[in-house]
Amino acid sequence: MSYAKYMPDLSHGDPADAAAVNALRSAVMRLGRRLKHQRVDESLSPTEMSVLGTLARCGSATPGELARKEHVQPPSMTRIVALLEAKGLVRLEPHPDDRRQKVVSQTETAEAMLEESRRKRNAWLASLAEGLDEDEWAKLRAAAPVLEKLAHL
Repeated sequence: MSYAKYMPDLSHGDPADAAAVNALRSAVMRLGRRLKHQRVDESLSPTEMSVLGTLARCGSATPGELARKEHVQPPSMTRIVALLEAKGLVRLEPHPDDRRQKVVSQTETAEAMLEESRRKRNAWLASLAEGLDEDEWAKLRAAAPVLEKLAHL
């Protein structure tokens, strides 16, 4: 499904739409940077954390599938998986249908670390949200599914 019909034509469109897109981009980037500082394990790169998050959301995957989902080259994903395996956060198992491939799964240690990270980040966001009034909080709650959708397009 194409969403082009819903998107503003920023080259000829309403300046308010262009300003809204610019404000959204800026706010999402700033909030994302601030969230990155709320990490539980500082030894993991943001990419390594993202791979663990993908495994948590999507389940086990081959390195190639992870590379596509994370928008990195397969050799880069092979290195990331090796680092995560060395840290005891993922395990490699034989692919059930293709002996040439491996399947990457997160370990219980990774699950616990991700849960602690989510708890810490959620608490941080909740503390920020305490500064919003009822109307702002309602708007933010309503926007959350739309932002989630954008994040996964």
